[in-house]
Amino acid sequence: MNPIEMAGLTPRHFHWQVTDRIAVIRLNRPERKNPLTFDSYAELGRTFRDLAHADDVDVVVLASNGGNFCSGGDVHEIIGPLVGMKMPELLAFTRMTGELVKAMIHCNRPVIAAVEGICVGAGAIMAMAADLRLAAPSAKAAFLFTRVGLAGCDMGACAMLPRIVGQGRAAELLYTGRVLRADEGERWGFWNSLHEDVEAAAMDLARAIAAGPVWAHGITKTQLNQEWNMGLDQAIEAEAQAQAICMQTRDFERAYRAFVAGEQPVFEGN
Repeated sequence: MNPIEMAGLTPRHFHWQVTDRIAVIRLNRPERKNPLTFDSYAELGRTFRDLAHADDVDVVVLASNGGNFCSGGDVHEIIGPLVGMKMPELLAFTRMTGELVKAMIHCNRPVIAAVEGICVGAGAIMAMAADLRLAAPSAKAAFLFTRVGLAGCDMGACAMLPRIVGQGRAAELLYTGRVLRADEGERWGFWNSLHEDVEAAAMDLARAIAAGPVWAHGITKTQLNQEWNMGLDQAIEAEAQAQAICMQTRDFERAYRAFVAGEQPVFEGN
């Protein structure tokens, strides 16, 4: 697939803005604490799949809106209709929600979640699918699936959450559905850091990442995800091959020449 330009994207179900090669996504129903719908799930999934081929986006920030990140699936527009569906329709839906996580993981761009307020259900899953999670002191994460009679194993939660906070802590959150408050979440490693102005901090971090070797960042993201399923010997060999590829880039040469000249390297992503 040829590279595509995405700065001019006009999605229907979320806000989208690209500045200095950083895309900012925010759900656009702040009056309801930004719930997801069938349509927003699908449109977000398509967007992240397209980002893998974007020519004008290096980093993605998933931002909050109206003081909240995401309240999960809309009770009336998703949960209500699901009650009346048969198994084939239900499986099609749960697979679609999982496709959003897979698209985020495979978009080849670092994704930063900037979380304020409510971050629950599928919203907490989206935050986990981001590479980095920054939070405001107001952030409240919860996996509410058991509250509606469902299992905690939703959209990859049982794979991702133990890797972030550990098996025992993940089990507690997934069985109880209790709120993980910001300070506790930082101690557990769920949040990378807390900030009073979390979006500004996320944008600073995004700019720092975008100023780096963005093509090599894509390799880092790929290895971080692929090595979940590798033994150590496999991982070492995979990283040897990946790093040898990166050593062929112009950015590697630029860094060397800048070091010799006593200058800061200017990376161009190639």
